[in-house]
Amino acid sequence: IGIIISTAMPQWKMASYAGDNIVTAQALYEGLWMSCAMQSTGQIQCKVYDSLLKLESSLQATRALMVAAILLGLVAVFVAVTGMKCMKCMEDDQVKKMRMAVFGGVIFIIAGLAALVATSWYGNRVARAFYDPFTPVNTRFEFGSALFIGWAAASLAILGGAFLCCSCPRRETSYPPTRGYPKNAPSTGKDYV
Repeated sequence: IGIIISTAMPQWKMASYAGDNIVTAQALYEGLWMSCAMQSTGQIQCKVYDSLLKLESSLQATRALMVAAILLGLVAVFVAVTGMKCMKCMEDDQVKKMRMAVFGGVIFIIAGLAALVATSWYGNRVARAFYDPFTPVNTRFEFGSALFIGWAAASLAILGGAFLCCSCPRRETSYPPTRGYPKNAPSTGKDYV
């Protein structure tokens, strides 16, 4: 859910007011799908990006990674749910059921890594543009709230996938069968010669 919210939010980067002219009449936001301007009156105007082909290749790659993370997360939910102990599906074979939970955990980890790469890559681009001396002061952007939500959601997906992977079925160790020791019969006292 966090990855979906992060992908849909337009606040991936927001205008920075680090320069000498502070303009607080509006706040500018840019996201993966649109750019928005919020007036001081609270009115928000958003404009969806016109053409897919006009976008930077890094923005297209970030979009693709986030959509892939969402789809992988949905697949991971369905796979992991079938491996839960409380589900009736595959109830007769507990080992296969545990393996399904582990497989769901692996997919969760991959989805979390895709979201983490996308948000970190986008954040790196924002930070490099902010510290670039050739970027005009009034066009600098900072991290938006969608990036922080994306980082948190990616971390939770990786952590949840790791917990699911910990439910891996243990291998049965084959020890040689133990031999019982012969029991001593009670001594009658006549055994001594």
